[in-house]
Amino acid sequence: MARRHDPGRRQRIIDAAIRVAAAQGIAGLSHRTVAAEADVPLGSTTYHFATLDELLIAALRQCNEGFATVLADHRALLDGSTDLAAGLATVLGVWLAGERTGVELEYELYLAALRRPALRPVAAEWTDAVTEALAPHTDPVTARAVVALMDGICLQVLLTDTPYDEGYAREMLGRVIAGPPPAR
Repeated sequence: MARRHDPGRRQRIIDAAIRVAAAQGIAGLSHRTVAAEADVPLGSTTYHFATLDELLIAALRQCNEGFATVLADHRALLDGSTDLAAGLATVLGVWLAGERTGVELEYELYLAALRRPALRPVAAEWTDAVTEALAPHTDPVTARAVVALMDGICLQVLLTDTPYDEGYAREMLGRVIAGPPPAR
């Protein structure tokens, strides 16, 4: 029997996994639920992704592109023509104002790395990429602290359903970027 050529199938499976996880959470993700959502045979999901962790890795990588895209769309932030703290606060606002399900899913996949060690390198890729993008405008240690603060602000907004406060984010990011006040 001839194998049907379907070059877009792998991507459709990843997209379906993201939709399933967005609707049901990671707990609702299985090869079977993804195959049904992608409208492909069950064997296709296991052919392209032998384990659920492999599928989650592909989904997390694709979700990570969401913040990277928002960051790339604000090039002035990284070309030195704008205040770094203000620019980052704006980027966080744009990202959090976007499609809420996508932002929540990105964090759900990111935090799944706590229990799924196979996801940790992908979660670290995101942190490292953003830190690397910020480091030339501050220093590597401060850049990592800025990324941690941005994560914390985003998680607080998502978990408490409080509106994003760009002024607060700008102030806190400015403090981290400026470093400690001079000793008295």
